[in-house]
Amino acid sequence: MKNRWMNAKWIGLISVLMVFLSGCGKNHLSTLRPAGEVGQEQFNLMLLSIIIMILVILVVVVLFTFALTKSRRSKVGEDFEPKDVAGNHTLEVIWTSIPILLLIILAIPTIYFTFKQADTQAMETEDGELNSEEVIVNVTAHQYWWEFEYPNQEVVTSQELVVPTDTKVYFNLHGADVKHSFWVPAAGGKMDTNIDGINSFYLVFDDEKAQDSERLFNGKCAELCGPSHALMDFKVKALPQEEYDQWLADMKAVEEPAQASADDAAEGQGIFNNSCIGCHAVTPQGAGAQGPNLANFGDRDLIAGYLEHNKENLVDWISDPESLKPGNKMTGAYDLSEEEIDKVAEYLMGLNVEEGSGDVSALEEDDEESSEEDSSEEGGN
Repeated sequence: MKNRWMNAKWIGLISVLMVFLSGCGKNHLSTLRPAGEVGQEQFNLMLLSIIIMILVILVVVVLFTFALTKSRRSKVGEDFEPKDVAGNHTLEVIWTSIPILLLIILAIPTIYFTFKQADTQAMETEDGELNSEEVIVNVTAHQYWWEFEYPNQEVVTSQELVVPTDTKVYFNLHGADVKHSFWVPAAGGKMDTNIDGINSFYLVFDDEKAQDSERLFNGKCAELCGPSHALMDFKVKALPQEEYDQWLADMKAVEEPAQASADDAAEGQGIFNNSCIGCHAVTPQGAGAQGPNLANFGDRDLIAGYLEHNKENLVDWISDPESLKPGNKMTGAYDLSEEEIDKVAEYLMGLNVEEGSGDVSALEEDDEESSEEDSSEEGGN
């Protein structure tokens, strides 16, 4: 008896802890903290369904408790025999009508928002061409990375989706190898990326909520797609319209790979051009490469979708990608020495589009600092 009591206490404690832990989450990852129009509408539907379920549970519990209490043997006696009732048409109509009414209450907004959120007609003009006035992103899911193409601007990037806030962003979803699922939890529900067709929908990212999340949201693959499915993440950078336009302009301005200035980076660029360039582009043009586009690699927040963005992690990734993302297509692709990998990493970390080439920028900063030091020395003399 004592053991049973102890087990019950532990079960109760764990249950209470689970209730509290279920409320934990981050703004950029939780569906319970919607960060846009679509997410808020879906959240409201969740609340409506929960309220209906709670009402049903309360009614059932109250009726069950009432019947249990009223029909206790101590009240009705040992010899009590309940009345044999064949049926009650009034009660049958009531308990049939109420569930139908509740289903109708839930179905009307569900159907309305389902069709509303699937309305992507604005993506195309009457002639069937892409609408240049709308923000459109073609998403291609690979094992285990994401490619994002902006067809109106002829810009391609990967692993980090950049979007404007407070406007509809339309997505065309496609799978390159197996079925995946595109999901930004804070912005709205997921949608599959199929191999044999294209799914389309839109999301809206609220600017105030984006500021609360430091303008970064997490995106994930929500369909089991292989051994590294759990690591198939990406970042969403939600920017005000002006900053988004500037980002696009910076990306479009890169027509040729920037020439590295530092010795190690320059050597790394040569090694990259003799090996990695076969799968990875370093300019934001063209889609469909075998590997992620690396044009703005130095500006990103993650490596391989989930590692902290630093040179050490990049070296580890290039050295042994299989240990970090099992089953990825980069495994065994290159045979580089440790010194060569270090130089390639130095080159890639300098690929900054938003601030110009990393090495070039660093060189300019060094020149400015030298000029300032010369001026101060002249003033001192």
